[in-house]
Amino acid sequence: MEFTLKPIENNGTRVLTTAQLAEAYETTVDTINKNFNRNSDRYTEGKHFYCLIGEELKKFKTTNGQIVGSSRINKLYLWTERGSLLHAKSLNTDKAWEVHDFLVENYFRVKNNTPDYSSLSPQLQFMIQMEQKQKELERAVQTTNRRIDDMCETLQVRGDNWRKATHSLINRIAKVSHTDPSVLYVDIYDEIEYRAGVNLSVRLENLIDRLYDRGVSDSRLSRLNNIDVIANDKKLTEIYIAIVKEMAVKYKAC
Repeated sequence: MEFTLKPIENNGTRVLTTAQLAEAYETTVDTINKNFNRNSDRYTEGKHFYCLIGEELKKFKTTNGQIVGSSRINKLYLWTERGSLLHAKSLNTDKAWEVHDFLVENYFRVKNNTPDYSSLSPQLQFMIQMEQKQKELERAVQTTNRRIDDMCETLQVRGDNWRKATHSLINRIAKVSHTDPSVLYVDIYDEIEYRAGVNLSVRLENLIDRLYDRGVSDSRLSRLNNIDVIANDKKLTEIYIAIVKEMAVKYKAC
């Protein structure tokens, strides 16, 4: 192969833009787009492609501006190894198959240079690992929210209305799943603790202690619950909303 590709990644995965894929397969961007639209039900976001919009696209442009091309685009598709395979199947030309084999061996599966932290102190290694996990969690939450919003556009759980909206949605889930809402809340809280690595009961006790020291009345303190804990942490709020949306899609309550 005579062509060369500048490596680009998204969420730690090697990807190609539509223009790069079209050039490699010796076809046109329009053909790639048409094949995708005709077979969109076979493609899964996060597995075959990433669709960057808004802030994600803006951040990607800052480091990959030359690859993206026009600064006026408001949506960018990035194709993974599996996505490039589906496009090769759609084109079904000798050239596409030849190039796909080349891409697999010389582009997608080339090992990345992983930083060696072994010389650092155990404490610093732990901090780096925690930061990496936090970034992975943030990316997972963003991807989940975008995917689920596409699947269920009626879920308007945003801004200051999230408490009321999620409560209403959980009641709908309870109705269609024939489950007591209190059971659903327990499942949701368990999932939050698992994903975020927190103990909501401990956080609730700490919250009550802080408010008690500030002179908050006993009657108000007695009404505090895990939702108040979640409301005090932006990341927990995002995770909570994502879990409720996932549950709504699972039980077809949206």
